[in-house]
Amino acid sequence: MKPLLPAATAWTRSKPPLLRFLDNCLSEFSAETSGHVADYIPELSKADPAYFGISLATLDGHVYEVGDSRVPFTIQSMSKPFVFALALDLLGASKVESAIGVEPSGDPFNSIRLNSENHPFNPMVNAGAIACTGLIYDSKGAEAFEQIRLALSRFAGRDLAVDEAVYSSESQTGDRNRAIGYLLKTNAVISDNVAAVLDVYFRQCAVLVTARDIAVMAATLANRGINPVTGEQVLSAYAISRTLSVMTSSGMYDYAGEWIYRIGIPAKSGVGGGILAALPARLGLGSYSPKLDKHGNSVRGIKVCEALSSHYDLHMLNRSDDVRNAVIADYDIGKSPSRRVRRPQEREILAAHEQEVRIIELVGTLSLSAVDYVSRRLAGRPRPQFVIFDLHRVTSTTRAGARLVAEAFEELAALNVTVVLSGVRRASKEWNSLREWTAELKNVRDFYLLDTAIEWAEDQIVYRYGGSIDFHETTELAEQPLLAGLSQEELTDLTSLCTIRTYQSGAKILATGDPADALYFLRSGAVHVALPDGVRLATLTAGMAFGEMALLEPTRSADVFADMAATAFVVPLKDFERFRKQHPRASECIMRNLAQLLADRLIVANAKVDILTSM
Repeated sequence: MKPLLPAATAWTRSKPPLLRFLDNCLSEFSAETSGHVADYIPELSKADPAYFGISLATLDGHVYEVGDSRVPFTIQSMSKPFVFALALDLLGASKVESAIGVEPSGDPFNSIRLNSENHPFNPMVNAGAIACTGLIYDSKGAEAFEQIRLALSRFAGRDLAVDEAVYSSESQTGDRNRAIGYLLKTNAVISDNVAAVLDVYFRQCAVLVTARDIAVMAATLANRGINPVTGEQVLSAYAISRTLSVMTSSGMYDYAGEWIYRIGIPAKSGVGGGILAALPARLGLGSYSPKLDKHGNSVRGIKVCEALSSHYDLHMLNRSDDVRNAVIADYDIGKSPSRRVRRPQEREILAAHEQEVRIIELVGTLSLSAVDYVSRRLAGRPRPQFVIFDLHRVTSTTRAGARLVAEAFEELAALNVTVVLSGVRRASKEWNSLREWTAELKNVRDFYLLDTAIEWAEDQIVYRYGGSIDFHETTELAEQPLLAGLSQEELTDLTSLCTIRTYQSGAKILATGDPADALYFLRSGAVHVALPDGVRLATLTAGMAFGEMALLEPTRSADVFADMAATAFVVPLKDFERFRKQHPRASECIMRNLAQLLADRLIVANAKVDILTSM
């Protein structure tokens, strides 16, 4: 019996579940020996039939690899979807779609047959792929192959080369493809120079890749054209979505119907032994094993795809996303106001109109169905004056979702409702997706921090209902909530201990870790309290105290910054303690007030927790 590993060692040696799954696939399917290595291209017959590599790439750029995942082999027909996507972007959809169909053929990949319009059935069979290469050649001439090689390299995230031996072998034995080429020329799909077009096609099929490469390439397809490893937008989302559509219907040739029925992941195979599978918005899979079945697909590769799909229930038509999960919190300012400490008059106005500001915190993907659910949920309660949508947990926005957002915002504008967005940076993809449709709307404001957005909306409510917020107003100690209940004599004695200090906008008044040796009573201006990582805890205006935790702890636990020019009454802690001893009644009042202030803060914090956990 093996001795047990120490817990720390076992932890560092543990494997993620997906990697263990791939290991199990490698172990189990290595025993599968059926099929044969392609030999109609002589050079391909030299592949070692024992090779077996699997790789899986996630959309956050992590790549799992097992077995012979770094063994190079030629891409062959797996180049077809990428070249089709390239043609759509280079030449325009109308030109490509007028020359090549998108219907399944039901025939083997190298069938010498065209559709009823004398065009290739789709770009995944040889006739369609050669036509696609021909269109690029007509546009780019001698630069056509380099354009294709560079595009394939960008999909893979590294520079790809050509296997010259396979290229030569393919060229020498490619008479069937030549027959297809001349059939295309006869029907004006290829305009001229069949030999040059086929030379480009043979070279593109001879590009060397690995299982890891094709997993990353597949993940790029699954990620709307963005390479998850390099972050590059390789081709447009339009070209990618149309390519995935054709892969779904025709990527596995005359096995395509069975494939999508049983496995349900867009895929493409190549006679070199590779299979790539791209599950949109999820992952990319690449496998390499040279032995093929009667359809020309890798036997082991198909088994890996079958196992992945069935084990994790990944059939793309078996999705169970619940749009109700898009809303993580929905509340008004009565349940969770901003961190701004308000004066009595402001608090009264906000309490009377708390339902006029509604906050909806969203999570996940803003899809059409998610936005529709949010809009119906919003309409299910009385109309507010302000709606704040917090997007900091939103991971992506679909074009359909963004367009429906704009239409919902237009309706809100017609009802005189102001929309406030928070949690999205203006340089982000999500911002660009939203602004594409909402840029012309006049009722949309944005703040990066949710608390800032809530504070701004609260200010508007105060203004609209007769209140005022005068940051330049000067207050006295008698207006401090911490000192409520003190007699005039006690206030006079305390005032004699104070000095008035002035702070410029942006000044750091208190720093975390400093000795807590004074109390501060804000006389004018505004300051904010923040944790060392920048998280804002509270905004204070004239008439509020800060640094009061010096009464309970020896060092500062937060930073305080001046938001504008400010003045404060400052009382050294030692003088304040002497004052408390001389005035025991006042001391009792102050500690009671402090307890109430802390309780109020705890109530607000607990309310926020309740909101987030009650959905």
